[in-house]
Amino acid sequence: MNLEETRYLCDEEAMLGFGSELAAILKGNELIFLIGEIGVGKTTLARGLIGALGCIGRVKSPTYTLVEPYELQGNKLYHFDFYRIENPDELDFIGLEEMLQENAIKLVEWPEHASGKLPTADIVINITESLPGRTVETSRPK
Repeated sequence: MNLEETRYLCDEEAMLGFGSELAAILKGNELIFLIGEIGVGKTTLARGLIGALGCIGRVKSPTYTLVEPYELQGNKLYHFDFYRIENPDELDFIGLEEMLQENAIKLVEWPEHASGKLPTADIVINITESLPGRTVETSRPK
């Protein structure tokens, strides 16, 4: 997998597979932003990645809980969803700063809702609708 590429994914299975490919190249302490409109496949990508890292069972969307933690084959992972955040200061109450400092993979959906609370991402994945599938653009910010 090249982390500076644009790819067309035709369906949900392809998005899950993309998540699995991404999981294979992670080292275990990355901050990954998942960007895209509602319903575009951010959580599906996260499910593919988390499943590939060894999660057995259902991967829940953290839309209401804000964060779902996982212990996966010796790796810690936090899956954040900030869609419902109206004021970034709300994140102080969930211990975001401490979680960001941990040696863990951090997947963040809706990072723009946490303005000023997140460092620069290691990997940014921008997903856009390209009917009938999705276009996925992956980059490494400098």
